Amino acid sequence: MIRYPKPLQKENTIGVTAPSSGVDEALHQLVHDAKQQFENRGYSVEVGDTVWTQQKAASASKEVRAAELMAMLKDPSIAAIIPPWGGELLMEILPLLDWDEVEPKWLLGYSDSSTLLFALTIKTGIATAHGPNLVEMRSDEWEPVASKFLDVLHAAPGATIYQTSSTKYQSQWQHDAPNDPYVYKLNTDTKWKVIGEDTVHMKGRFLGGCIDTIRHLVGTPYGDVASFQKNYGNDEPIIWYLENCELNSTDFHRSLLQLHYAGWFANAAGIVFGRSPAGQEVKGFTVFDSMERIQELTGLPIIYDADVGHVPPQITFVNGALGVVTVAHGKGQVEIHFS
Repeated sequence: MIRYPKPLQKENTIGVTAPSSGVDEALHQLVHDAKQQFENRGYSVEVGDTVWTQQKAASASKEVRAAELMAMLKDPSIAAIIPPWGGELLMEILPLLDWDEVEPKWLLGYSDSSTLLFALTIKTGIATAHGPNLVEMRSDEWEPVASKFLDVLHAAPGATIYQTSSTKYQSQWQHDAPNDPYVYKLNTDTKWKVIGEDTVHMKGRFLGGCIDTIRHLVGTPYGDVASFQKNYGNDEPIIWYLENCELNSTDFHRSLLQLHYAGWFANAAGIVFGRSPAGQEVKGFTVFDSMERIQELTGLPIIYDADVGHVPPQITFVNGALGVVTVAHGKGQVEIHFS
């Protein structure tokens, strides 16, 4: 019942629009470089006007952002859409989108873009891809874990995509560092961890995104998880993948409690948490303390420090797809089934 977009093909056109934040003029070269890299790999790239502007925490007015996004969603010549990056105010455009007119095509991104991905899958049953942003693909060589997004976007109906955890991750962003060989500077050993266990095996339907933004969809038409499971997910349990950008540990915990009280974890196979940025402890209470309490409250298996979100690299998860997540001895594997 999930609708999967047609597989991306070489020579297809990728649309770039900024439904949240645009790119300041000083950083326009990042977009030009990423565009060139996609073109070098055989794709055409069409960049919308919103990408080049930024005003009052967004690329343009909500009306302009929604109109450009809808134009690309309805344009049959555009096979996939990748925003330059996330932002803050994507939620403004959700009521302005013509949901009934959206035909399946791949949307890829994370951060505030996950607000759109999550809502689109919840509202329409169209699968969406939570993976790297456009500007992170601006180097000649693409980091192996992040670049698996291409396998996902190229996947045919019935395919299974296997992804494995990274060897190292980037502990902090270094925007001014040269792309040698990747945009990411991988300097810390990766170890996927499990609360209370050595191994874990989850099977269900993927759903998730950036907690900072998707938590605000609770109680709205764009966050009706129970209806999604009934209408599109065959009441199968959800594998939640969640990542934290800027929340301190107590706000992180309040947010998870909100999701729990709203019933988002009522029919779940488990939760996969991405690595949290440093500096989020509040008076001795840590993000790990929060995850322990959520595990005690829900009884769900919990994986953390996984390759998801703002501490790169990241695995590409597909909202709506069936899949399996396995962790053993600090290594993770993610299976995505396009069926």
